[in-house]
Amino acid sequence: MTSFVGRMIGAAKLDVRVYEEVEADGTATGQAMGVVLLSSLAAGVGSAALGTGVVFAAVAALVSWFIWAYLTYLVGTRLFPEPQTEADTGQLLRTLGFAQSAGVLRVFGGVPGVGPLLLFIVSVWMLVAMVIAVRQALDYSTTWRAAGVCIVAWLAVIIPAVVLLGLFGTTVESQP
Repeated sequence: MTSFVGRMIGAAKLDVRVYEEVEADGTATGQAMGVVLLSSLAAGVGSAALGTGVVFAAVAALVSWFIWAYLTYLVGTRLFPEPQTEADTGQLLRTLGFAQSAGVLRVFGGVPGVGPLLLFIVSVWMLVAMVIAVRQALDYSTTWRAAGVCIVAWLAVIIPAVVLLGLFGTTVESQP
């Protein structure tokens, strides 16, 4: 069995074997949640320099990840399964958890001049890792199907978030 840090590094390197390993290892759920917590905390710290509260940003990252992961499970297993798709929520949560490994680099998001670019690069990196995680956990034969599942689930999370931000963001800002 690979160590926690070894798994994180392998997942960040987009090593398919690591995703297969954590999918099959039911005891790795705690490790996967640890990765999500570290990544969320890093997002909070990195966002602090950009004017966002650490706790707010960390909690927002954690909650949005959880909602996105659950929606990914529903979309991937109910709307777009392949005949060989066989997964439970634990398998997908473990692989998607480790797909957040590169997210620990978000701690540097507030570095002047390069922080926003770094955040963009890490976000793309994490998206690629998530596609790999979905492909492996749901036993898809193509990466395109996994990418489609990730995009549909992401849109289902981001559209309501943008609407809520638009509705409540202006209300919060207009108060003294």
